Amino acid sequence: MTGLDRVLAALAALAGGLGVAASAAAAHTSGGETLKTAAQFLLFHAPAVLALTGLAATGFVRSGLARLAAAALLVGLALFSGDLALRALTGTPLFPMAAPSGGVVLMAGWLLAAIAALVPARR
Repeated sequence: MTGLDRVLAALAALAGGLGVAASAAAAHTSGGETLKTAAQFLLFHAPAVLALTGLAATGFVRSGLARLAAAALLVGLALFSGDLALRALTGTPLFPMAAPSGGVVLMAGWLLAAIAALVPARR
């Protein structure tokens, strides 16, 4: 496991933890539906990042593409979930078009994950 793998795994674990915290906050605040969506995205994508990191470390998939996919998912999460959470908790957006930009980066991350799985790993 590389240093990058450790960073990606740690960030995935952080995303999972933030997803749990956002779920709890959504149950107790106004704007709960928006915060709930942010939490769900964090909780759904955290295991995917962990899986991509593990698959990259084992060499089962094209490792560079898998790590890039994992990084894209994390960036997309930060933009999408970060914007939704900030709007729900403070009423202020991260920046204009942050959530849609994050959604596009998330879709790109999933496409990269598919490519990483389909392109034969180097031996």
